[in-house]
Amino acid sequence: MALKRKGKGGLVSFIHPESIISEQYRTIRANLQFSSIYHQYQTLLITSPGYTEGKSVTAANLAISLAQLGKKILLVDADLRKPSLHTLFQLEHSIGLSDVLTGETTIEGAVIQTDVQGLEILTSGSISNHPADLLSSSKLDQMIDIVKKKYDWVLFDSSPILDVTDGRLLANRCKGTVLVIRKGKTKSHEAKEAKRLLDLAHATCLGVIFNYK
Repeated sequence: MALKRKGKGGLVSFIHPESIISEQYRTIRANLQFSSIYHQYQTLLITSPGYTEGKSVTAANLAISLAQLGKKILLVDADLRKPSLHTLFQLEHSIGLSDVLTGETTIEGAVIQTDVQGLEILTSGSISNHPADLLSSSKLDQMIDIVKKKYDWVLFDSSPILDVTDGRLLANRCKGTVLVIRKGKTKSHEAKEAKRLLDLAHATCLGVIFNYK
């Protein structure tokens, strides 16, 4: 896969690593590292109350930033309803997470190596009519156990918390959750409700990323 360094909006940590925004992602990265000193948050869910708040772009740039530390990173597009990571990274997504969970392929057969050293991506895969069923299956637990042995960090991009149950199902499986909210888009009551639902899912919310763009 060849990422374009020019005109590739969104992947700023790759395109402009010396920019102020890239530095902000490095600050978030450092905070995650500090959080993991006493508790290993190897699996992270990146989500938001609703769509268009920047969760996928945040997940992508954070994954790139972690890989730039020399870590081995897996970025998973677990938004099986409106996936977007394949668009950001210019990838085919005919085979991915949904196919792994249905047993149609293996993890090794579905992950894609990117131009970012150490960063691999598992796209959403084939369209599923029952995404919540896939994400609540024991196959997901088995998959997580496998990838934890192969990668330093595993980041999941999920459907928004307020829209469907998918994000809550993943939050319960991941060691940590990061909530992305957006200036001018996220209402205060939406952010509070998202946090309440994460608490009900017994998620460990590590913090909130406030997206100004």
